[in-house]
Amino acid sequence: MFQQTFKNLDDIMFQEPGCNTELDYVEQSSWMLFLKYLDDQEQERAVEAQLTDTAYNFLFHERFRWSEWAAPKTAEGKPDLDRTRIGGDLVEFVNNALMPYLRGFSQSATAPDTIEYKIGEIFTEVRNKFQNGYMLRDALGLIDQLTFGSQEQKHELSDLYETRIKNMGNGGRNGGQYYTPRPLIRAMIAVTDPQLGETIYDGAAGSAGFLCEAFDHLRPRVKTPDDLQTLERRTFYGKEQAPLAYVIGLMNMILHGIPAPNYLRTDTLADRIADIEERDRYNIILANPPFGTNKNKQLQQNFPIKSSESAYMFMQHFIESLKAGGRAAIVIKNTFLSNTDNASVALRKLLLTDCHLHTILDCPGGTFLGAGVKTVVLFFERGRKSRDIWYYQLNPGRNMGKTNPLNDADLAEFVALQKTFAVGDKSWIVNALTLDPATFDLSVKNPSAPEEAPLRDPAQIIADMLDRDAETAGILDTIRGML
Repeated sequence: MFQQTFKNLDDIMFQEPGCNTELDYVEQSSWMLFLKYLDDQEQERAVEAQLTDTAYNFLFHERFRWSEWAAPKTAEGKPDLDRTRIGGDLVEFVNNALMPYLRGFSQSATAPDTIEYKIGEIFTEVRNKFQNGYMLRDALGLIDQLTFGSQEQKHELSDLYETRIKNMGNGGRNGGQYYTPRPLIRAMIAVTDPQLGETIYDGAAGSAGFLCEAFDHLRPRVKTPDDLQTLERRTFYGKEQAPLAYVIGLMNMILHGIPAPNYLRTDTLADRIADIEERDRYNIILANPPFGTNKNKQLQQNFPIKSSESAYMFMQHFIESLKAGGRAAIVIKNTFLSNTDNASVALRKLLLTDCHLHTILDCPGGTFLGAGVKTVVLFFERGRKSRDIWYYQLNPGRNMGKTNPLNDADLAEFVALQKTFAVGDKSWIVNALTLDPATFDLSVKNPSAPEEAPLRDPAQIIADMLDRDAETAGILDTIRGML
C-alpha cells in the first residue's frame, strides 16, 4: 500500500507547478507524512490514556491536528465534506496558519531534545510548494489512507522513505549529497561493531543513513526498557548544515524509531577544533563528509592543518571528536592517499601518528551513483600509532551503475576477511614504518595485481610520432609514383 501511495503522490506532484524535482517530491511528501505519522501516534497514545483513565495532552491545538484540517471525518468515519478545505482556502490555511503555528514550536519547546523542538525545526525549514489547492487535497487524501499503527507498517514506511532518498540521490545534481549506498554503510558498521551504550556520531549526516543503519544494527540487542531509552535518547548524534538534508535526515530518524533525535542543524566546521572537550567526544564516528573547496577563510582558521578542502577539515574534526580508543570509518576521495600538497601530507601524518589506521577499503568506480570520483574508506582508532595497515580492493566483477548498484553480497568477503586481516589476491598489508616519511604515501598498490606497463617518456612519444609521420609520408610518395 505504501509503495502505490508514493507512486500516486509522485504522479500528483509531477503535475503540480510548484514541484519541479525529485528533491521537491521528497520534501513535500515528507512534511505531510510526518504530520500524519504524528497524528497516528497521538491517537494511539490518547486511547492508551483513556484505558488507564488518565488525561492525555495532545501536541497540537485541535484546529491544527491532522484529523481536523487535513482529513476531517464524520461520526461514522466518512469524509466530512462540510469541513473539508479545498482549493485556495486549503493553500491559504496551510501557508498562513498551519506552517506559522508549527514553526512556533521551536520557541515554546522546553528543551532541544524534545519532539516539540524538532517539529519547530522541521517547519522552520520546510515550505508548502503546492500552489494548486485541489492537487494538495488529493495528496492529503492519499497520505490519510496510510496507517502507522504496527511495527511492520513503520518498518515498511522507513524502507520506502529510504528508497525515495536513494532515488533523489540517483537523480544527480545536488541530490547525490544525501545518499551513501546502504550496503557500504552496513559494512562500515560491521567493522566498527557498535555496542549498546556507546555513542555514535556523524558530523555530516545528510539523510542520516549512517545513524539509521546503526539504529537497525543495535535495535535487536535491546532487552530492557532502560536499554531502549539508552538507544533512543543517548546513542545517536548528528549535525547537518543544508536545510533540506537536515529535514530529510530528521524525518528519516523519526520514521526509523528514534523519537527525538539528537540531530542539530549547524555548520560543523564552524566549531573551533581547539574547543572540543572530552564531553564532546564519541565512541564511534561514521561519516561520508562532503568534498570540494570551501572558500570560507575564517572556517579554515579553525584547523591546525590549513586547507580549503572540506573533507580535510572534517577529517581533523572527526579525529579530534573521537574518544581515546574510539573507532571511526570515514569515506574520502582516494586521491587523499597520494596527493603531495602540504595539507594532504600533514593530514596523513596526523592520521598515522595520532591514530591506528588499520584498514583501507578501496571502492570501485561507480560506487556512488552520480559521482565520478573514486573513494576509499578509512577505518581507524584513536590513541595509538599506526602499525600494520590492511588493504582490501573491492572488485564486484561488473560495471557499477544504477542498474548494477553495490549490494551486501559484494562486501561480504571484505567484512569476513577484515576480522583476521587475511591476505589474498584482493588484500595485503603495508607496515606503516616502511612508508616514506617525506610523503606518508598510502596509495593503493595491490602486490598481487599484474604490473602496469611503465609510462613512456614524453620525448620518446614525440620521436615515435615523428617516425610514424615520416613512414606515412614515404608510403604516400610511393603511391603517387605508381599513379
